[in-house]
Amino acid sequence: MRKLNTAGRYTLLCIACLTIMVGALVAPGLISISRALGVADNAILLITLPALGAAMFAPIAGKLIDKYGAYTSLVFGLFLYGFLGASVYWLQGPIFVFINRILLGGVTSVVMAGSTILISHWYFAKARLGMLAKQGMAIELGGVLFLFLGGLMAAQYWALPLALYLIAWVFLAMLLYFVPRQHPTEIESDAPDEQAALHKGLSLKSVYTIATFSMVSFFIAIVLLPGNMHVQHYNEQQVGLLLAFISLVAVVAAHFMPKLTKGFGEQKVLALAFIGYAASYIFFLQSGTPTLVIGAIFSGIGFGFSVPLLNHMTVERSDANVRGRNLSYFTMAVFSGQFLTSFIQYIPGGSNNVFMITIALCVLVALTLFVSGNNAHQK
Repeated sequence: MRKLNTAGRYTLLCIACLTIMVGALVAPGLISISRALGVADNAILLITLPALGAAMFAPIAGKLIDKYGAYTSLVFGLFLYGFLGASVYWLQGPIFVFINRILLGGVTSVVMAGSTILISHWYFAKARLGMLAKQGMAIELGGVLFLFLGGLMAAQYWALPLALYLIAWVFLAMLLYFVPRQHPTEIESDAPDEQAALHKGLSLKSVYTIATFSMVSFFIAIVLLPGNMHVQHYNEQQVGLLLAFISLVAVVAAHFMPKLTKGFGEQKVLALAFIGYAASYIFFLQSGTPTLVIGAIFSGIGFGFSVPLLNHMTVERSDANVRGRNLSYFTMAVFSGQFLTSFIQYIPGGSNNVFMITIALCVLVALTLFVSGNNAHQK
């Protein structure tokens, strides 16, 4: 059976970086970019609307992938990603700019699902889990890298960060050159006992639900920490460093996730992820740099132990002919969780109240996963 070479493997990981940067790229220069595009009154939508677009168009993306194939869909997705991302420079006013951001999010759902399917075509069993864990690491590393570059470029000229969207065309060239269109055929019978064990656990609907909860739990910190830290007299650079640190911890956690899953099982690792989220908000409720750093560590652990694993679980629970559709639903769950955090500002009681509600939710989810995981193991 043919194996994907090193360049092809890194190409698929590079493409994964595009998912988190779609909205976050404009964050460092949000004020100047929103003013230049004529949307200063609703600047936050430049960040959140791509998530809405990804959630809205994910089912369509899944059907396109199942019909035309992951490779072809990814080729067109990468081209449109670069075009839509950079072309917003020539748009003005809420209508055209926000339509552009929604469509960009829709294309991102094609890119995210398509690249994951290609990984599932080239990697199997334990190797697949390891590669999907690396994909989760790449997503977070992309957040660190592009947030850093976006900030540097925005300081020079407001539109320069938009040029980073064109990196998708570089990745497109790498895809065409390094990743063969023909992939090996998956042999499902290689590990029947392992496959049967996987299907005894959570259903796909449960996986989607937990993915939504995970992204809500993660992005609440991303949305509220900047304001909280500003009140505590931290500057923008310090806020950026803390958010980047969360992403770096998530990379490390995703690296160790496959080994933990082998030892404890999927549901217990997911429960540990939500315990991590809950612990992070306990520390975020306090003031001071040490508690912020400890909270960031637990937040990164929550992401690294959950999203890559849930991605893998979606692949393993999907037949090849509907994998595109199911991964598009997973994409919809992930970006829906991200977009839902746009509304937490309307919860009465301020950020402290939101943090306490999130702690309670995470503990409830963790307990449910522990109990259901033990019951499934006993059966």
